[in-house]
Amino acid sequence: MKANDMRVAALGGTLCSVWASISFGEIIQTILMAMLGTIVSFATGHLLGCLRRKWRKK
Repeated sequence: MKANDMRVAALGGTLCSVWASISFGEIIQTILMAMLGTIVSFATGHLLGCLRRKWRKK
């Protein structure tokens, strides 16, 4: 076996073992948490930007 073949085989085995241990509910929970984190990050950045513009006007 070539070195690339060994890497592909090792990566494939790792992905198959990880895929078997992750449930659909965990994937949905991860997606929802990522969405929530994005919304909170956007809102915080927007709020800080508004506050910065307000303080600069004074």
